[in-house]
Amino acid sequence: MGGIKIDEAELRIVKLPLLKPFTISTGTMHDKIFPLLILRGEGLEGYAESVVDPLPDYLEETIAGGMTLLRDVYLPQILGKRFMHPNGLDPILTPWRGHYMTKAVVEMATYDLFAKSMNMPLQTYLGGKGDQVDVGVSLGIMPLDETLAKTEEHLDQGYQRIKLKIMPGHDVNLVDVIRARFPDCPLSVDANSAYALSDRKIMHTLDGFRLDYIEQPLAHDDIHDHATLQKEIATPICLDESIRTVAHTRKALQTDATRVINIKVGRVGGYGEALRIHDLAEAFSVPVWCGGMLESGIGRAHNIHLSTLRNFKKPGDTSSASRYFPRDIIHEKLETKNGRMPVPQGVGIGVTLDWAFLETVTLSKDIFKA
Repeated sequence: MGGIKIDEAELRIVKLPLLKPFTISTGTMHDKIFPLLILRGEGLEGYAESVVDPLPDYLEETIAGGMTLLRDVYLPQILGKRFMHPNGLDPILTPWRGHYMTKAVVEMATYDLFAKSMNMPLQTYLGGKGDQVDVGVSLGIMPLDETLAKTEEHLDQGYQRIKLKIMPGHDVNLVDVIRARFPDCPLSVDANSAYALSDRKIMHTLDGFRLDYIEQPLAHDDIHDHATLQKEIATPICLDESIRTVAHTRKALQTDATRVINIKVGRVGGYGEALRIHDLAEAFSVPVWCGGMLESGIGRAHNIHLSTLRNFKKPGDTSSASRYFPRDIIHEKLETKNGRMPVPQGVGIGVTLDWAFLETVTLSKDIFKA
């Protein structure tokens, strides 16, 4: 008969403590709270976590809204059905507007399930190659002396890029000091939409620091103003929040609103759209890289496999899990070595859940059967 019949879904809300708070321009995170989805079929399990936040601070989606869609709309339509390929989900997911992060968790778990059914690593199923990916670090907003110390520590560890989170009042002086101390460091900044075109003077000043890129300086849903700003500065603009579909990507590339793209599979609705964005960016000779959302080992493993595709030419944010969590929900240790993250070995995403620990950090659990 072929394909996979999805017989059961397990949906959890997980609260994973962070080692220390992580601050960006939109707020501070103390714990990573996320939906975890497990799909079961043909004696196999597919894992994925959603990158949606409790509140609409990164994008407009929320955990509450996502859980409603999963429980009432998406899961009832896939349970008991046989799929020949993950793209068989498209007629179920695409009619509903937005909610790309919630759509992604269903599709990603299905991809893991299919790779396992074919007894191959997810990267092979996706068309990726290599046993390691280049990795940088993202430093949250913190006191300057701490940022200096962390930058030196991570460069000594071999990380291949330092990305600084910035916001109004925590930008030019920060970059000036870091660049002066580390003149040859591959350096970028990420504003998480904290500025407007009226702040162009700050962008012009940042343009003088030899940054690899300035990530998402303007509004989370904007393309037009980013194109205007890119005409005024030499530093490439990298879009993150503004890119959620291949249509957004086309508009951004055609208008020169972005010269680097951050592809987060969990942000763009899953692997199908991530692959289309990847291929379109490659056709425009625009490099991509994989950002992070403080994922647990499940989401981190997905990101690592995605990063093995050929146009991922810049270091990603898939740094060591031990930088964020005292303990992860998987058995395997996802740790970098000299600025490179090994691709998890084994079938699918290549990691296994630590069920005993997972129980201790689970806020809620629902089982859905066909």
